[in-house]
Amino acid sequence: MYDVNSTHPDDFINHQEILETLAFAEENKHNEALIDEILEKAKKRKGLSHRDAAVLLDCDIEEKNQEIYRLAEQIKKDFYGNRIVMFAPLYLSNYCINGCTYCPYHLKNKHIPRKQLSQEDIRREVIALQDMGHKRLALEAGEDPVRNTMDYYLDSINTVYSIKHKNGAIRRVNINIAATTVDNYRLLKEAGIGTYILFQETYHKESYLELHPTGPKHDYDYHTTAMDRAMEGGIDDVGIGVLFGLDKYRYEFTGLLMHAEHLEAAFGVGPHTISVPRLRDADDIDASSFKNGIDDETFAKIVACIRIAVPYTGMIISTRESKKCRERVLHLGISQISGGSRTSVGGYCEPEPEDARSEQFDVIDSRTLDEVVRWLMEMDYIPSFCTACYREGRTGDRFMSLCKSGQIQNCCHPNALMTLEEYLMDYASPETKAIGDRLIDREIQNVPNPKARAVVEENLRLIRENNRRDFRF
Repeated sequence: MYDVNSTHPDDFINHQEILETLAFAEENKHNEALIDEILEKAKKRKGLSHRDAAVLLDCDIEEKNQEIYRLAEQIKKDFYGNRIVMFAPLYLSNYCINGCTYCPYHLKNKHIPRKQLSQEDIRREVIALQDMGHKRLALEAGEDPVRNTMDYYLDSINTVYSIKHKNGAIRRVNINIAATTVDNYRLLKEAGIGTYILFQETYHKESYLELHPTGPKHDYDYHTTAMDRAMEGGIDDVGIGVLFGLDKYRYEFTGLLMHAEHLEAAFGVGPHTISVPRLRDADDIDASSFKNGIDDETFAKIVACIRIAVPYTGMIISTRESKKCRERVLHLGISQISGGSRTSVGGYCEPEPEDARSEQFDVIDSRTLDEVVRWLMEMDYIPSFCTACYREGRTGDRFMSLCKSGQIQNCCHPNALMTLEEYLMDYASPETKAIGDRLIDREIQNVPNPKARAVVEENLRLIRENNRRDFRF
């Protein structure tokens, strides 16, 4: 039965516990006294259980929903301030032997162009990304034990880190690849990855098996315990998520929070990030055929409730979502977004022709990184290219202890300003630079410690006048 500490997924993602939680939430969605009690608990910034969070998600009292949104926005500000971390995906290979019915990379798709980047291809892609201004990448690949080997990944990580072009450098490489062994996770840790990312897709086991009919990914237990093995292998920053639209969102929401609770209970460190992608059309995938799509309002409430339930975690949204949708959920909990993304192999150097598309999903927000950065600053957010915590060893429980205490902002706010200044000097359009300069001048005053403020001001001068780079707290 349900056991948050168990090493077996049927225990810590327990089907019966989820069903009972959903029934409890449905029964209490009008229970104003209980909802008030849960909100008071949430205001302590210590998080909520999956059952309490499910009640808030089901709440249909409009006044209370508005309170949920306000609280989510305040908690986001308390833990992450007005910083938004920027990243881009880099697709290495779309070769895959799995049969996932929602992904165009599935083995039976015979008309999608199959590609794998050579190390020289990776070099060109990374230079293109550096020339946009990116400092943080998420490597993506399908599962193919012949082509997409661990040696290939390790070589690719080394290549990415080795490239210095003009003032460009990738300072953090995250990786999103198939579940693997403890020994392989150790190798990834030794190679210097930041976060290991793997989406569960769906926590509903029966649906999972149907959606993954063939290939290694069919093994639900092995996939669901990947983060346990990653932690055992020394990777203490892991990123989880579901693909909303595959199954019922209330079930997925509860399973996702139970997974976070399991990692916290078993390893003392919850997920570094939680992603909330929604199913989108792709080469031979019709998202509407899955019948479990969620509207923007429901999506916004999911984001708000996750932020309240897991206040310390970074929350990620990709270019799967529109500008309008991204703007809404930035206020409710999102702390990391992609910009200028390409979801095809080699797409940064050579945009694909319409008759030979190989994107993993349709990009809805197709703006350039410069446009996204300017848009964020116009809303008084600080686009952050910071990777200091990872490079200073503030990962896992060290990061979480700082984040949970609220002290992480003493590092993050100055680092965000300095990395934004690098971007403005090296890559920004004149209009974006003008907006950014004004934002930085205002935000320097929000560095509370006078000595730290003086250091930031001096470092900004050195960036502007002496072409110095890579300062960090």
